[in-house]
Amino acid sequence: MADADAATLDKGTVKLQVAAARQEESGRGVVRMPRSAFQTLGITEGDVVSITGKRETVAIAAAAYAEDESLDVIRLDGLQRGNAETASGEHVVVARADSKPATRVVFAPARREMRLQGPTEALKRVFFRKPVTTGDLVATHGQQPVQNVPAEVRRMFNTPAYALTQIRLQVVSTTPKGIVHIDENTEVELRAEFEEPRDARGMINYDDVGGMEDTIKALREMVELPLRYPELFTRLGVDPPKGVLLHGPPGTGKTRLAQAVANESDAEFFTINGPEIMGSAYGESEKRLREVFEEAERSQPAIVFIDEIDSIAPKRQNVSGEAEKRLVAQLLTLMDGLQARANLVVIAATNRPDAIDEALRRPGRFDREIVVGVPDESGRREILAIHTRGMPLGEGVDLMELSRSTHGFVGADLAALAREAAIEAVRRIMPKLDLEAREIPPEVLEELCVEKNDFREALKRVQPSAMREVMVQAPTVGWDDIGGLGEAEEKLKEGVELPLKNPQAFDRIGIRPAKGFLLYGPPGTGKTLLAKAVAKEAEANFISMKSSDLLSKWYGESEQQIARMFARARAVAPCVIFIDEIDSLVPARGTGAGEPQVTARVVNTILAEMDGMEELSSIVVIGATNRPNLVDPALLRPGRFDELVYVGAPDEGGREHILKIHTSAMPLAGDVDLADIAKQAERFTGADLEDVVRRAGLNAIRRSDGAPDEVSKADFDEALKDSRATVTAKMEAEYAKMKGELKKRAAAVQPIGFITDGMVESTREKKHED
Repeated sequence: MADADAATLDKGTVKLQVAAARQEESGRGVVRMPRSAFQTLGITEGDVVSITGKRETVAIAAAAYAEDESLDVIRLDGLQRGNAETASGEHVVVARADSKPATRVVFAPARREMRLQGPTEALKRVFFRKPVTTGDLVATHGQQPVQNVPAEVRRMFNTPAYALTQIRLQVVSTTPKGIVHIDENTEVELRAEFEEPRDARGMINYDDVGGMEDTIKALREMVELPLRYPELFTRLGVDPPKGVLLHGPPGTGKTRLAQAVANESDAEFFTINGPEIMGSAYGESEKRLREVFEEAERSQPAIVFIDEIDSIAPKRQNVSGEAEKRLVAQLLTLMDGLQARANLVVIAATNRPDAIDEALRRPGRFDREIVVGVPDESGRREILAIHTRGMPLGEGVDLMELSRSTHGFVGADLAALAREAAIEAVRRIMPKLDLEAREIPPEVLEELCVEKNDFREALKRVQPSAMREVMVQAPTVGWDDIGGLGEAEEKLKEGVELPLKNPQAFDRIGIRPAKGFLLYGPPGTGKTLLAKAVAKEAEANFISMKSSDLLSKWYGESEQQIARMFARARAVAPCVIFIDEIDSLVPARGTGAGEPQVTARVVNTILAEMDGMEELSSIVVIGATNRPNLVDPALLRPGRFDELVYVGAPDEGGREHILKIHTSAMPLAGDVDLADIAKQAERFTGADLEDVVRRAGLNAIRRSDGAPDEVSKADFDEALKDSRATVTAKMEAEYAKMKGELKKRAAAVQPIGFITDGMVESTREKKHED
């Protein structure tokens, strides 16, 4: 341990290095320290300590996380770092503190746009026994458990929440002055209006940005280092980075991340919103842009943040107006003309990086491009924890389970999910509200709690924003709703559900999961139903496309649609892409002169997407057809459609299972024997059996003049006479023959596009003769 890092200064003080607290402890007013610091200060867990950076603040001491025990670090959340005016990596002085009971504490909203009113009793409960000092920013919180702290400290956190969202408040004044805590005799006042805060750091910090730990690290290197320690770059003899471009799908938190970086690095923050900079007079837009940069240079260290940069710096060859071209040129000059080692960094955000002028995307202007992508499962868990910090959550709410079932959700979607769940909770207590009363009774507020079911209902209404343009549905069909497809069902469970739910198993063995499945078989056997069930059971997003949706009369449009579909699937992975009637989209190429060129291009695009340079990770393509012999053979090889799954007519046991599914809500007479009906319905598919059940029900309605009590055996016998099997013996024989030939076709050498028709014919004849 370095003496400088944990040097004991005076008796009863210790110097520790600042590190960020875990997300779930943000706003709790607790700091984590090693045992050695407790011994030096002569304190125990739950005691009050003062933390002094550029300013002094107070907190409750708790033991360090297990991994920190040997390190001289103190874990502070974003609010505490703001209150102490310090940052991760800096050092603070920690001392024992004495907290006096307060006779009066005044709070005010910490945000300008927030107005608060209501009883202060709830506030008193939330901050009971917690130390505060004038000027601090504090936060209300919900009832999520805090791990690894003594019982007396934990009791302080189990107070009911003040509101549905975490509210940040400023401590305007305390009586007496200094370090105080609220007890039963304290008078608490809540001002409705915003008071000018001491420091903006506590408003948005790294604790408010979840699921992007690596992105924050990369951004801190690029932004905080040059702003805080410019002498490092002077010593190394290189210019510090001048700009960072953040890009990624909408709603991933690019703007919020830039605000957090500005607050945490203690830099002046200047925002340029694309459309606002545009002026009507000649040269006005460029002048406004210059003024922002000039003011930023005067206020160093400073960050200039340009939101939606594609709107003010589009590709010059793509715009016709001279004003736009001049504005791009002005931005290039300003970024290149920044004085060497000036304490100024430009951060830009866009969700269309390809629309930005190429001249900006070079070192010296935007030195690094950082992708802010769709969060993974642990990232979603962090984001949900942020948005439910202030929620009174019911016991059944499991954020881990929620994060597993929200594939493809970005930060904005998860915020909407939390909001919708809260609205559901409010809807439940609406009958108890007196709409004419000005205030809600405290006992009604006490009851307000967000339950597991509220999140379930919210999930029905909120879908990933990246999926809104495609026909997407959360399938409701599970394996229990499918009967008679045992072999096909098993193959899909192994090939789709297992790799999407447990990818580590495949990594351990060193093999890749299947990329695609071609379901083929007679019409009505349940191919589409199988695809829906596998998407639901694998807890994946489901994009369902019809061939007609992907084909367009415009040149190049069909290929773009397919590329867009795969790009969207990558963004919301894990994802199942289902293409119904795939034979019309990817027919065999080189079959004659009359073949439309568009189909050949479409086939080429799908081949490239499924087996091209970009890996399909956590994406499975399922195609369905009843004419597999028409599908291009290049798609049928391993690496594209790895598995060809025959979905045939069900056997007798399968037919009985299907009949049970379709008659589950039907009042059956005692003489109805589903096993006997299944025996009579030979070669009937799932669709045929559904038709039999429907006709039997109609017969019952007809027989009883519209008021049937039950469906009898006679109704089913009549229905069987009116129905027929879709699959014939000849059809079954053809599919059995086809089953063996499909793989051979994929392996065989096929005629290619540039061979003349005559050569194609002779090749076919020769193969036939062979």
